[in-house]
Amino acid sequence: MNIPADPTALPAGALQGVRVLDLSRVLAGPWCTQALADLGAEVIKIERPRSAKHPGGDDTRGWGPPFLKDAAGHETAEAAYFLGANRNKRSVAIDISVPAGQALIRRMAARCDVLVENYKVGDMARYGLDAKSLLAACPRLVYCSITGYGQTGPYRDRAGYDYAVQGAGGLMSVTGERDDLPGGGPQKVGVAVADLFTGMYATVAILAALRHRDATGCGQAIDMALLDTQVAMLANLGANYLVTRRAPKRAGNAHQNIVPYQVFEVADGHLILAVGNDAQFERFCAVAGCPELARDARFTRNADRVRHRETLVPLLAERMRERARADWLAALDAAAVPCGPINDLADVFADPHVRARGMTVTMAHPLQPALELVASPMKLSATPVTVRHPPPLLGEHTNPVLAEFGLDPQEIAGLRADSVIG
Repeated sequence: MNIPADPTALPAGALQGVRVLDLSRVLAGPWCTQALADLGAEVIKIERPRSAKHPGGDDTRGWGPPFLKDAAGHETAEAAYFLGANRNKRSVAIDISVPAGQALIRRMAARCDVLVENYKVGDMARYGLDAKSLLAACPRLVYCSITGYGQTGPYRDRAGYDYAVQGAGGLMSVTGERDDLPGGGPQKVGVAVADLFTGMYATVAILAALRHRDATGCGQAIDMALLDTQVAMLANLGANYLVTRRAPKRAGNAHQNIVPYQVFEVADGHLILAVGNDAQFERFCAVAGCPELARDARFTRNADRVRHRETLVPLLAERMRERARADWLAALDAAAVPCGPINDLADVFADPHVRARGMTVTMAHPLQPALELVASPMKLSATPVTVRHPPPLLGEHTNPVLAEFGLDPQEIAGLRADSVIG
């Protein structure tokens, strides 16, 4: 997908008219605000100005390599990490640690619908920019705080990091190979899922709060915590524990509640077999040439297959090794048995279905005229996601945005001279 040079030529998004003041950085907050921006909201990203003591901006601007290469193939200072979470935003560089910067944020918040921040608990209160202070002045504002452990509770003052929360929230206790097998032990997930899930839950909460605000005229505070989200996203495993009071263990590539639902070795590699019900198991057994297993009382129902996992899986593993991956995938797909390859990212972005679904987007960035990034997965028929702005350079929009908020050129020049803005 390519975007037109003129953003006004794009259809209006569902959140057109919603203005978001984004004081977040790294991933959870930016992931939330990028989703809002994709849906049409105007997102103004507030970043620390560059100075002699600090490179300025969102920390992830420097989280590389890899870094963006310009049209001539030279490496720039813009990390791919930052580019992946900050499209459709405009960057304004303001130092919120000084009174003049704090006053400017209050002035902007009064004309915004949503404010998102992910500072440590208490930091915003020191600046007079906490939810209580801003909601008193701007009662229609939806104020979303994202922290590691929330605004309350004994851990509230701890800094929150995805990796630590994956451990503390139980995810690493169920991720990785079984402890009794080679390579067993705790593993984190390959991407920062606690951050990403928190960003998405925050998006949902903000949309709900906006609907409430539109109905009642009243904004509210939203308290999002990585740990809360991590506990919630344990889903069926959390429910398993609460029902049984037995903590589930790591199962490697197997499923805790479904069999066979795991990776199997085949003659020339590996594939995923994801049998979700008894009818699928019967069809799988027919394809595999072992229909008697589907009639075996130990394996007929999924509950029985789970109880007899240690007997069944070795029998299936022996069968799976007899044929090549392409043969299995074609036969199982024809029989409507869920299965799939294990792709690396080169395979993913070359996949004809991924390409047909438009899962990359190409845009003109100030440093690269044909920047390709992952696209939004949200597909709405009447108000489609649009990409109006590439990920911004630090402070790229400071002057025009502040002018939109009523600052005249002299005032802007004075704030820059005092290092309040960049």
